[in-house]
Amino acid sequence: MKHVFSNSIRKDHYGYFFIAPFFIIFAIFGLYPILYSLYISFTNWDGIRDPVFIGLGNYRAVVQDPLFYKTLFNTLFIWGVSVIPQLTVSLVLAFILNETWIRGRNLFRAVFFFPHIVTAASFGLLVSLIFDWKSGGFNHFLVSAGWIGDPINWKDNPWFVRLIISSILFFQYFGYSMIIYLAGLQGIDPVLNEAAQIDGATRRQRFVKITIPLLKPVILFQVITSIIGGIQIFDQPYTLTNGTGDPDRSAMTSIMYLYNVAFQSTRFGYGAAIAFYLFLIIIVFSITSFVLSNRKTV
Repeated sequence: MKHVFSNSIRKDHYGYFFIAPFFIIFAIFGLYPILYSLYISFTNWDGIRDPVFIGLGNYRAVVQDPLFYKTLFNTLFIWGVSVIPQLTVSLVLAFILNETWIRGRNLFRAVFFFPHIVTAASFGLLVSLIFDWKSGGFNHFLVSAGWIGDPINWKDNPWFVRLIISSILFFQYFGYSMIIYLAGLQGIDPVLNEAAQIDGATRRQRFVKITIPLLKPVILFQVITSIIGGIQIFDQPYTLTNGTGDPDRSAMTSIMYLYNVAFQSTRFGYGAAIAFYLFLIIIVFSITSFVLSNRKTV
């Protein structure tokens, strides 16, 4: 019987022709640049002369670079302040808008998702114009209302600039996170909540004991993708600070530092080493999130 069944399966190789374009494109535009960047990270190269092999020199230099640690702190601070509220608020909104008794819930879903459509660079430029201390609308409003006498240079405060960038990220991506949560909520069998309600469970108990555990894979997906995206923050701080990361480089993220080192200072080997350090950081954070989310509680 097994022999007859195996002979009935077609073993043509035409399927490989259909999947070949993806692997070819990935090899040319994905795998090759990664491997070449790895090679460049072991060299001293300015993009013009031939690369000079220096071994682990770039990696040792990055470890001893205080500016790298400062930009990494900026990145993690901006990511933490934006992502933690973002994932929390979007989960609550998704839970509310998943209720059938909410009127106009499809409209609210579209409105909340709309900021995600706008490009990150546009958001950064818009907020930069709003908080401009000479002609910005925010200062003009405060002066007109009589709350301040003279315009304030908001972008001269390091912590305020970080908070502005975090607010941009929150506003831009909370709608996207909400849609992902909604998809997860709609995949939960309503019979489970109905049975718990019949047993006397409150709305909060059903949310904590049923919804959250069943949403764990979706939450893990959100956390890992936010880590990957958060470490790569570039557009918003770059446009907000005109690429300088000032004041005192408090808004310069790790990717901005990589960009400045590689493409403005033409230290491509050093920039490649920074890129692979960031790759390792993403791997460590992602694995940690995965382990913590799958840890069994007693």
